[in-house]
Amino acid sequence: MALRVLDMALRRQLAAQAVRCPQIGSVASVHTLDKIGKREIVGYGWNGTACYYDRADYPMPAVRFREPTNEITNLRQKEKGDWKKMSIDEKKALYRASFCQTFAEIQAPTGEFKKHFGVGLLFTAMAIWVAIFMNLFVYDELPVTFDEEHKKAQLKRMLDLEMNPVTGLASKWDYQNNRWK
Repeated sequence: MALRVLDMALRRQLAAQAVRCPQIGSVASVHTLDKIGKREIVGYGWNGTACYYDRADYPMPAVRFREPTNEITNLRQKEKGDWKKMSIDEKKALYRASFCQTFAEIQAPTGEFKKHFGVGLLFTAMAIWVAIFMNLFVYDELPVTFDEEHKKAQLKRMLDLEMNPVTGLASKWDYQNNRWK
């Protein structure tokens, strides 16, 4: 009984000292809170960390994009009232305080494919130069059996020996007329 009371008292004390954060107890929470500064934590985020990242597939970052200023704080108070009384510029300022980019800006092409294509071409060019180098300086000359004359002699010998007569070359040679079927 006394241990339970002591345990509950320790838990209450630790809970009172813990920072209100979605990742209480992790080492990352201390570093994350240092990085976000005074920005407001408004949700769980993409993977449970208090970080900001514009993503079209998960459009709800855990923290706001900008730290609150007097102007933004006044707009947030005004936001709680009727939105029809707010100007378009005020609505845009509120949006930009919470988000860095709109969906159109997130999904706009960045031209990054050009870099990937260029790197791919660079590696292809390097592979071609290596192949040329290997052909010039490393590989020996082809054997004489690769000459056209030797290839014809080898084909004639295969036909004379009737090699693979069922489905091979001999099956496609007409032996009475000495020509291909």
